[in-house]
Amino acid sequence: MFLRAKPCFCMRLVAMSPWAGLLSTTARVSLLLLLGSVLFSCSSLGHRVPEFALTKIEESDMKDDSGKEPGTEDDADPEDLEVFYPTDQWQTLRPGQAVPAGSHVRLNLQTGEREAKLPDRENGESDTREERRTKRLGKVDVDANSFTSEELKKALAKMKESEKAERKAREEEVRKKFRPIEQLKEEFEKLNMKIETDYEIMVKLISKFNSSASTLDEKVAALYDLEYYVHQVDNAKDFLSMGGLRLVIEGLNSSEASLKEHAAFVLGAALSSNPKVQIEAIEGGALQKLLVILATEQPLAVRKKALFALSSMLRHFPYAQQQFLKLGGLQVLRSLFRQKGMEPLHVRVVTLLYDLIMEKMLLEDSQHGEQMEEKIQQYQQVRLVPAVVEQGWCALVPNLLAMPEHDTREKVLKLVGVLVAFCREQYRGDPALGTTLRLLRSEYEELAAEEQREGDKDGYFRELLGSVNTIIQELR
Repeated sequence: MFLRAKPCFCMRLVAMSPWAGLLSTTARVSLLLLLGSVLFSCSSLGHRVPEFALTKIEESDMKDDSGKEPGTEDDADPEDLEVFYPTDQWQTLRPGQAVPAGSHVRLNLQTGEREAKLPDRENGESDTREERRTKRLGKVDVDANSFTSEELKKALAKMKESEKAERKAREEEVRKKFRPIEQLKEEFEKLNMKIETDYEIMVKLISKFNSSASTLDEKVAALYDLEYYVHQVDNAKDFLSMGGLRLVIEGLNSSEASLKEHAAFVLGAALSSNPKVQIEAIEGGALQKLLVILATEQPLAVRKKALFALSSMLRHFPYAQQQFLKLGGLQVLRSLFRQKGMEPLHVRVVTLLYDLIMEKMLLEDSQHGEQMEEKIQQYQQVRLVPAVVEQGWCALVPNLLAMPEHDTREKVLKLVGVLVAFCREQYRGDPALGTTLRLLRSEYEELAAEEQREGDKDGYFRELLGSVNTIIQELR
């Protein structure tokens, strides 16, 4: 409804006043002038009134059909929103409808309403309503009448409870398998307070081993721990500098078998690939003490560790090999084959002899340099193979081929294959060796054929068969 300003009342007053006929001429003139000025003002005001026209908007126009003013409608629960299913045609959106993601939405300027439809495909076609539903939700029933909002809320609550129960079960399983981080932190803190270097630990272990107050078990435990540390080359050198090597060599004379065994074990670990320790050990009389242990009545465990220490001393140390031969080391090792209960040492002895012979042969076949020439001269003074042949090892070694273990046969075949060049005549005249080799060839032919049937063309038994055939070929 619009309100406009009405014409000025003074215009009516001039035309309709009943007093106009009774006034004198002068009075009329004065009145007309006065009314003229007023009329001019009213006329000007009347011309400006339209510029200040007031518009009154009825309250009924401010409300929609539901009686609520725009912008004051309560926000709807997302779970209660009605889903709008777009098509390839523009459709009017009703208030409160949820528009699927990816839909095209526009404002119709003619009607003032929002409209939506499916996005156009690249080929110009639009997805159908069912295709859009399948893409978003899969093949599920999304009929609004199938489930109420309350039912959906309850179902969602059950899903959350189920997930919570599964999560708790997994956490409980993890707790059973692993310790809490707080406990680990406490233990790490305790460890950090007690961190010691290898050097400090070895000092304590040597002190415990050398202490007269330590019991036999404590000394054995100290030696056992020392063996772990002296495997490292630097630790073995520190072990030497702090006097530990001398104490261990003295321990080889102990009357206690357990001390003697573990002392030899520590000595062998320290000697392995460590020339400095090898030199100090042989100068400290370790070689003689080890040979004494192997030559006298000792438990098998003690002799095993003594043979281990001897092997560590002789490998890659020609001077020690030369001294070994001078001290009758080959006779000591050969005596082990005549003693009962020493069978586990036979393979170890065969392996040691093979390694020492091959070590010299490989060095002689290698490229010669200034340093190598000096080392070759040292090895030339070690006459190991002649001593082996002279002391009857050619006949002794093949007897081990009768043992049933394939690993033992492998090591024996390797040594026989090396010795055949020096013991050929003796081997040719040994009918027992020829019979043994033929039996081995027959056995390994079957095993190698079985390996080949299983798809292993270069198997273990084929390698053993090759070693047997090589020896047989050399003896023809």
